[in-house]
Amino acid sequence: MKSRDKAPIVSVVGFSGSGKTTYIERLIPALKSRGLKVATIKHHHHGFELDKPGKDTWRHKQAGAAVTVISSPSRIGVVMDVDHDHSPEELALFAPGVDLILTEGYKRGPYPKVEIFRPEATENKRLFCLDDPALLAVVSSENLTLRVPVFDFEDVTGVAELLIQTFGLKAHAETT
Repeated sequence: MKSRDKAPIVSVVGFSGSGKTTYIERLIPALKSRGLKVATIKHHHHGFELDKPGKDTWRHKQAGAAVTVISSPSRIGVVMDVDHDHSPEELALFAPGVDLILTEGYKRGPYPKVEIFRPEATENKRLFCLDDPALLAVVSSENLTLRVPVFDFEDVTGVAELLIQTFGLKAHAETT
């Protein structure tokens, strides 16, 4: 990680059905292949269940535990009651030692953004973040002329390089 305390947070945004999750799934390996540690935060406007009904940790939560942690040699999972919708900065505490945090969502937040744009995924055929000063780039199959770079859906390498350069991340060979 860079010498600064906080990893940069970049929101991958777009209308529902635009391909945000698919693009993030392709962008992570492009960043990881350069030796970067990437965390992701998925914003969901509604409640969700992380654990499977009937499993031990689900039963603990149903019994009233405010925090339930499951731990194994390879991962940790936490389900916690909260009193507000947490910002990416607050959630970054759960991702120490990473070089970059990608969020899916937070399109109205102040974070730098990469918008995924498929005109067929929106009724008004317009970019959501067109006038947002935090817009870094757009990913689209459309031929667009904008104030920010426009990348094709297949060009995850270009977006990875843009993020590396924009935030001064150290690109290096992948480590095992």
